[in-house]
Amino acid sequence: MKTLTLAASALVLSFAAAGAAQADEGMWTFDNFPSAKVKKTYGVDIDQKWLDTVRASAVRLTTGCSASVVSKQGLVLTNNHCVADCTQALSSEGKDYVKDGFLTGAREEELKCAGMQAEVLLSITDVTDQVKAAGAGKTGQDFVKARDAAFATAELAACGQDKTLRCQTISFYRGGQYKVYKYRRYADVRLVFAPEYATAFFGGDPDNFNFPRFNLDSAFLRLYEDGKPANTPNHLTWRATAPVEGEPTFVAGNPGTTQRQLTVSQLETNRDLIIPIGQLQRSEMRGRLIQFGEQSEENKRIANQPLAGVENSYKVFFGQQFVLNDKKFMDAKRAAETDLKTKVAADPKLSAEIGDPWGEIDRAQAALADQFVPMRQLETAAGGGSDLYGYARTLVRGAQERAKPSAERLPEYGDTRLALAEKRLLDVRPVDAPLERMYLEHWLLKTREYLTADAPAVKLLLGKESPEGLSQRLVAGSKLADPAVRKALWDGGLAAVQASDDPMIQFVLKTEGAGREVRKAYEASVTAPTDAAAERIAKARFAVLGDSVYPDATFSLRLSYGKVAGWTHRGRTITPFTDFAGFYDRVTGAEPFEAAPRWIAAKDKLNPKTVYDYVTTNDIIGGNSGSPVIDAKGRVIGAAFDGNIHSLGGAFGYDGSINRTVVVSTAAITEALTKVYGRDALVKELAGK
Repeated sequence: MKTLTLAASALVLSFAAAGAAQADEGMWTFDNFPSAKVKKTYGVDIDQKWLDTVRASAVRLTTGCSASVVSKQGLVLTNNHCVADCTQALSSEGKDYVKDGFLTGAREEELKCAGMQAEVLLSITDVTDQVKAAGAGKTGQDFVKARDAAFATAELAACGQDKTLRCQTISFYRGGQYKVYKYRRYADVRLVFAPEYATAFFGGDPDNFNFPRFNLDSAFLRLYEDGKPANTPNHLTWRATAPVEGEPTFVAGNPGTTQRQLTVSQLETNRDLIIPIGQLQRSEMRGRLIQFGEQSEENKRIANQPLAGVENSYKVFFGQQFVLNDKKFMDAKRAAETDLKTKVAADPKLSAEIGDPWGEIDRAQAALADQFVPMRQLETAAGGGSDLYGYARTLVRGAQERAKPSAERLPEYGDTRLALAEKRLLDVRPVDAPLERMYLEHWLLKTREYLTADAPAVKLLLGKESPEGLSQRLVAGSKLADPAVRKALWDGGLAAVQASDDPMIQFVLKTEGAGREVRKAYEASVTAPTDAAAERIAKARFAVLGDSVYPDATFSLRLSYGKVAGWTHRGRTITPFTDFAGFYDRVTGAEPFEAAPRWIAAKDKLNPKTVYDYVTTNDIIGGNSGSPVIDAKGRVIGAAFDGNIHSLGGAFGYDGSINRTVVVSTAAITEALTKVYGRDALVKELAGK
């Protein structure tokens, strides 16, 4: 707890310039990378050819991770925890690929990852003028609808109906810019290699977000097209030697979300409302999953990945809460905001154009406070994570929305986004009924608790049933676990969905309107005024700081720069490397410090001095998991898989003295593939042979 508080205090320095990037700070877009600054700092030339090669090799996984193409035959490097849902889905009772690892010796053994799509960025098109023009003069729901329609129009213009492409309109600088990112879409992604859970996540939750680390958190996928391995001439070169201390490093990936450009009142809302409610529910779900897993070995198997996900999220927001509770941090944010306001006020023309967007956002927080819980329970977190509920809502809303012109639909059902929605709906994956009941029951209980039993929406959800009884009835009676049933309903459209006697479909048909209602109200009173005001704050930042600022993370492709370096905190210096010898010293024989049998057997074959994991100063956040760490020559030297405990404050700011990215080295991966797993063919492919 003290460590996190001190980390937050250290972040104060990063806001002294009202948002100007500090040394090694920044998740930069590929069309605004500070090559001159990198040259001055590290003496490395990052030219357009280098950028184009890296961009064409970087991969975004729709599971929320990053990756990179590392061979001409579609081989992709990512993290083991990024494929954990795949290994879990491929497993069954008596065949646990999560626990034992997934190894292939031939292409026909590579198995499809259900629901996973890989995307490679092809182009970036600025559509700021079109989007802003669409929303000009409009307020409330009219503003949201006009902007969403402009998004859909821009995406359709860029991608057309080509199902090998995906286009996405992304907001940068909180509405300062809008750009269409066009991706090459790979819908067939297959698992090639994944190590055992004990190897990939050695140290478990105690070591998570810490360093030293001893994790082989790596995995390989392969992109397929037309049933064959994809031809990928653009790929990163594999470097099997570890970097040295001080060596420049670059991370290309898709950081998920940062809030560095939020106003103070928005940060206070996160601190006082959004994070606490989420943490309370995560904490209870964690306890339920632990209790469930203790009941049998099979329960433990199916709860393993959900529990790991909940624990990881809990720790992330635990760290964020501490940062936002730090008085010095918040004072620095207030000072930075005041400084920007003062600069705007000093320019009469700019001041007249900007107005008081900060006041408008402050007022929107009151509406957010009133509507956040209904919005969360009835819309954004509806179903509590149940796959069956998610299938039913996709079928119901998909049928309703597809009957409208693309520009008039909910954005997630626009023409250029339907292919992914359909893939997630129809791909074959197991549904674990006990977990389904748990998720639904927990969601219904919390909704009743937070909204009260007398709320019309709760009466609509439950009727005369209990959360326990309703969740049991819906899961036991639903046939939506069968992909053939889902396909028939999807193809049959609204008439087929309305005629279905599936209890989950009928439940969603009856209740999803409550989610639409609160979403509409939220967008009108929170989203619209907040986004309209944020556009003007972005304009102020551009006027004051020019292009020296980078946008908040949006799960879009970014490039950060840094170097291999340890850190010193409270008089203790952490060196940047760990090795195989350190791993074996850390083994205790008991979870979570138990070595997998293969590693015990291979101990004498491995070079104890091989660099296992290392840390760099690169600026990353969640979503960067699996990102390639690249040297100055554009060669991959590792995969980022974590940050240290201080990096949890990275959602709100960057402190280069202690924020660190944790990386598994290509040197360790290469040696493990050869001496532990005997994957010689895979090593040859990585070497380009």
